[in-house]
Amino acid sequence: MDIEEEIKALQLDSSAEDIVTGNANGEEDAKPNDVVKPDEKDEGSKDVANANAPPPAGVELKGTSAVKEKETPAPEVVEDEVEESQKRHLNVVFIGHVDAGKSTTGGQILFLSGQVDDRTIQKYEKEAKDKSRESWYMAYIMDTNEEERVKGKTVEVGRAHFETATTRFTILDAPGHKSYVPNMISGASQADIGVLVISARKGEFETGYEKGGQTREHVQLAKTLGVSKLLVVVNKMDEPTVNWSKERYDEIETKMLPFLRSSGYNVKKDVQFLPISGLVGSNMKTRIDKSICPWWNGPCLFEALDAVEVPARDPKGPFRMPIIDKFKDMGTVVMGKVESGSIREGDNLLVMPNKAQVKVVAIFCDEDKARRAGPGENLRVRISGVEEEEVSAGFVLSSVAKPIPAVSEFVAQLQILELLDNAIFTAGYKAVLHIHAIVEECEIVELMQQIDPKTKKPMKKKPLFVKNGAVVVCRIQVNNLMCVEKFSDFPQLGRFTLRTEGKTVAVGKVTSLPSIGDRA
Repeated sequence: MDIEEEIKALQLDSSAEDIVTGNANGEEDAKPNDVVKPDEKDEGSKDVANANAPPPAGVELKGTSAVKEKETPAPEVVEDEVEESQKRHLNVVFIGHVDAGKSTTGGQILFLSGQVDDRTIQKYEKEAKDKSRESWYMAYIMDTNEEERVKGKTVEVGRAHFETATTRFTILDAPGHKSYVPNMISGASQADIGVLVISARKGEFETGYEKGGQTREHVQLAKTLGVSKLLVVVNKMDEPTVNWSKERYDEIETKMLPFLRSSGYNVKKDVQFLPISGLVGSNMKTRIDKSICPWWNGPCLFEALDAVEVPARDPKGPFRMPIIDKFKDMGTVVMGKVESGSIREGDNLLVMPNKAQVKVVAIFCDEDKARRAGPGENLRVRISGVEEEEVSAGFVLSSVAKPIPAVSEFVAQLQILELLDNAIFTAGYKAVLHIHAIVEECEIVELMQQIDPKTKKPMKKKPLFVKNGAVVVCRIQVNNLMCVEKFSDFPQLGRFTLRTEGKTVAVGKVTSLPSIGDRA
């Protein structure tokens, strides 16, 4: 069946909100007016999350215990694997506006969970003081390169690990600045849950939330990229202009709830607010003292994270691991999050789209070697059979029996958010496509159908162009072969965003792929 026949047969009863929420049940669609222009704030603010995690160790927290390899005999390692496998695993991305305190909060979590020792913290305090940035020292745990520390802006997605009694967590610390939204997309695409960090300091919440702030775009991108659960932490509650004020906390919650709802979140089931201070660690590992904040009766951050349900995963499905990075270390090592299936040492797999046959030599989960791993895990996998320069970010490690499709064209259902001024969305429109770890220039080659926003059914007339807020079925073409799946089969590999000139203009899902004979 060719694409035209398949799309005609497709019952497009899924609504616009399906695109934004990634939920077959649908919640509430994103309103075009809610997408804002990129943030103009630039220097001097301490933004979120991490930087260069040097390859072999995943996270290099220099001088800390976080990267020590286990030096245990083989039998004990096996016991550790059994014990770890009993703990559930979640990937958490920290998102939010520049200077909200994402990196500081992530660093404090690692300190409170014992991943960073006191001596290292004292070293970072001195280093920050020497730069006249005393309040940034906790962020140095996540922001590891000099550029990030000098400017106080996270550039790359930081990665670290910590555990509670019941759960292993991988922290993904995403950049907040408008210039690094593509990096934020990369981080969010690997996450199961999101922690939206908002600054309670007078003026800072408004800067991030109002027109020109990054808070709104981050929320919409997170939902589009499959982050279905959101913890909204109101940070800097200890700041002198706030002083744990219930009025300020309630004001922020009241303003955020309608926007979160319009972005597709079920605010009763999937969103939770709580106050913290990332700098001093208040209400993070233990509940805050009533003498400091008498009005708060809810959980602390660690309790809230522990209470989040693990999303449904299929350990027996065809193996899929989008590659986000690669490097040389006694062979070729690829990094990524397992979206489907399981992997073991000795497995034979394919690197798609170039169909390179490889063998799994070693698997590293967190900082430890493992014999096997299942879906949801962020891994480093050493493979043989392919050279490092033959692998690129966006390639997918895939099962041999059912490899991931490699296509240069597909049909998608798109929701237009907000086009650039004077832009017309029609055949010939070009943008940058972000789908799992892929960043690729694309062109809209045909508008096939427009969906009526009221009836959710296709309109009879084929559109020549569409405007902001429209939902449209279109054919999209890229220059190079890339690996994607239908959204209905693998949601994480079938949802995407279109961006142009630093702005997210549309979100969508892959609805149809060409048949095998038609693929390039």
